[in-house]
Amino acid sequence: MKRFLFSVICALTVIAGFAQEQIAIKHGPYLQNLKETETTIVWVSNKASVGWVEVAPDDGTSYYRFERTKFFDATNGVKNVSQLHTVRVTGLKPGTSYRYRIYSQEVLERKGEEIIYGNVAAPSIYDRRTLKFTTNDRNKPTTSFIMLNDIHGNTDYIPKLLDIAGYKETDMIIYNGDMMNWLMDEEDLFRGFMDITIELFATKKPMYYARGNHETRGLFATSFQHYFSPKEPHLYFLLRQGPVCFIFLDTGEDKPDSDIEYHGITDYDNYRTEQAKWLSEAVKSQEFLDAKFKVIIAHMPPLPDEDLWHGQAEVAEKFVPILNEAGVDVMLCGHLHQYFNNKPTEKVRFPVIDNSSNTVLKGVVQEDKLYLEIKNMNGDLVDKIYINH
Repeated sequence: MKRFLFSVICALTVIAGFAQEQIAIKHGPYLQNLKETETTIVWVSNKASVGWVEVAPDDGTSYYRFERTKFFDATNGVKNVSQLHTVRVTGLKPGTSYRYRIYSQEVLERKGEEIIYGNVAAPSIYDRRTLKFTTNDRNKPTTSFIMLNDIHGNTDYIPKLLDIAGYKETDMIIYNGDMMNWLMDEEDLFRGFMDITIELFATKKPMYYARGNHETRGLFATSFQHYFSPKEPHLYFLLRQGPVCFIFLDTGEDKPDSDIEYHGITDYDNYRTEQAKWLSEAVKSQEFLDAKFKVIIAHMPPLPDEDLWHGQAEVAEKFVPILNEAGVDVMLCGHLHQYFNNKPTEKVRFPVIDNSSNTVLKGVVQEDKLYLEIKNMNGDLVDKIYINH
């Protein structure tokens, strides 16, 4: 009996040891900041590891026909050992489809200069969800996009609203803030909305994120950029797709920095001032000036005029004067949990469309027209807007 128990214990020890050795992809991959000649790919493994991405043209050749170009998760020439991996893939061609594969190799131990590596985790290239993406192209004559906002952890809203808007036939999806009430840890983020986002589209279709005021709250708030726009200098940025130039703004919190709710941890007034300086230069760029349509994405709207909270007033005071002079076609916002179609005024010389938490906005550009369509959870048309050039 003792011999039998000893054998069982040994077997269980071996099994436990084997289980501990298995590295796996825990979350992802997903695309960030897809542009014309580059993109960033993000994923999370369950073990500390080095990570890299292999990229191949989507040209019908076997993935194993050639040695594929590798891009590493590295900083200043040194590979990062982490569970979170962010890899910038560069040197791509506009409007071109690529296949890709992610890898994580476990780092078991470091002894001085020596590094002991373990197993490698990578999705199969024969998986039914082949990992592909297509780069943006400013010369593309048409484009389309979908915008969701203020989901606040109601994860089941996401597939329903995306289906209503026909996301599978759309170029890109925009999350315009407040996808959660607050961010407490990594699992909170993925359970809250990113796992379903990855499952639906984010491995192959770009998701661009304008931070809302609720993503600024919680213990994990300062880690936000590790997961979204991780290779960009800021959370605000500009991009081109087809005839549209999008400017994504980060409008920060909605109350004064001194408000008791922030416990002295925020500095958004200065942040918005710095951002306004960037914006004044961004609207002078050729990417912006050459675009037929100019669309601003910002969580907090500068309208309606009555009883603006501090954050909205800052948007109106610091961003709107720059945008008024820049020939902006439309500003797309959220935050208020109601749908508003704010027509141009003397103070804000462009329409401000405020999408609700239970409506979805779809934009389509064809020829000289930007068509915006807003639908509710039942698929009923709430509003349609034409902007002509």
